[in-house]
Parts: sequence; structure tokens; C-alpha cells
Amino acid sequence: MDQYLPLLVMFVLAVGFVVLSISASRLLAPRRPTLAKSAPYECGIVPTREPARRFPVRFYLVAMIFIVFDIEIIFLFPWAVLHRELGLYGLLAVLVFIVPFFLSFLWEVAEGGLDWGPLAHSRPLGVTVEPGRTSASTIRLVGLDGREPAAAGAASGDGGGQEAG
Repeated sequence: MDQYLPLLVMFVLAVGFVVLSISASRLLAPRRPTLAKSAPYECGIVPTREPARRFPVRFYLVAMIFIVFDIEIIFLFPWAVLHRELGLYGLLAVLVFIVPFFLSFLWEVAEGGLDWGPLAHSRPLGVTVEPGRTSASTIRLVGLDGREPAAAGAASGDGGGQEAG
């Protein structure tokens, strides 16, 4: 039990430091709330326009795939340098490492995750879509409920929302 005493002391010191820091900041910090500081924006600037629309998830997926394959290449570099010395065991270990990445990449290509532009629109959909279903009937812009149609049209970027006369 004596061998765990230094670990216990370090844990008590860490918890004590956290508690002391939080309580000192609550006691000593200045409190001068203003309307601008209470606004939901961190910088205190009053917003003049709506935030941008949602960013498509597909961009994030491609970025994650890029990062995964970058890390895979980083792990393959030492093997490439020492592949003669590692022999058959090194080759089998690298194959066990590469095969799941390669299979996931093939699955991503088969699902159309890397199709962009006109090619992406020409792919057949895996799910049958109702003929009357459009993006206007299924997509709801967040934050536009209860607004006038002209303001909603201006926020969605369809040309300013002015009626044609």
C-alpha cells in the first residue's frame, strides 16, 4: 500500500488545485454584466445578419478520409524503410494494417462518397423517392420560423426577396 502513497498524494494535490482555482476565480473575478456581454455571441458584437447555412457533411467526410489515409502513410513509412529486415512477419503485419483501410476506401467509393459535381447527380439513388418530394418541401431552414416571406427569401439567398411587379 505504501507504493501507492505518492500517487494518492498527487491525486489529492491535483483535486485541491482545481478546487482552489475555481473558487478563487469565482471570488476574485469582476462581475460587470452588460447587454452586449449577455448576447449569445462571444465577442460581444451585435449580429447584423443571419449565420451561414449548414455546411454539407460530405466535405467533413472527405476531410476525415484524407486525415485517416495521411496517418496510414505516416505509419507505413517506417515499414518501407525497414521492410527487408522485418521479413515475412513485417509484411503480414502491414497487410493486417492496410486491408481494413483499403476495404473501407472501396466501400466509400462504392457508396459514392467521393463523387462530386455532375457525376454525383447521375448516380441512381438506393432509396425510391416520391415524385412530389422536392427540396422545398423537405428542407426547413433553421431560424426562419415566424418571419415574413420577404425576409426569409433574402436570408436564403434567392435574390433579395423583392416581389416582381
